[in-house]
Amino acid sequence: MGLDMYALVTREKPATPFGFKVEDAAEIHYWRKHPNLHGWMESLYFEKGGTDTFNCITLALTAEDLDRLEADVRAGHLPPTSGFFFGESDGSENEDDLMFIANARAAIAEGKTVFYDSWW
Repeated sequence: MGLDMYALVTREKPATPFGFKVEDAAEIHYWRKHPNLHGWMESLYFEKGGTDTFNCITLALTAEDLDRLEADVRAGHLPPTSGFFFGESDGSENEDDLMFIANARAAIAEGKTVFYDSWW
């Protein structure tokens, strides 16, 4: 049990920025119990108009979203986030987060859609 987090890519172009279904996706990154990153994604979800509990909801990531995420990772500004069985972020995840961002940017440059999903 706990927070499982995924970044995936697809060639499909979702009609909405969140809550969409895709037929074919490939995982490009996985995190286990990195709640501060999840909190950042949850904030982005609400900015894009989401209103439900942020669990098992797909969230498309744009190049601009990745720019903001990179700036926040580098500055140590991921929001402190807690939840049932979420674990704790301790800052040691930064290099892994930056690797994800680089891979996500490369996928977007290839015309793919990058999206986040989680389950807790």
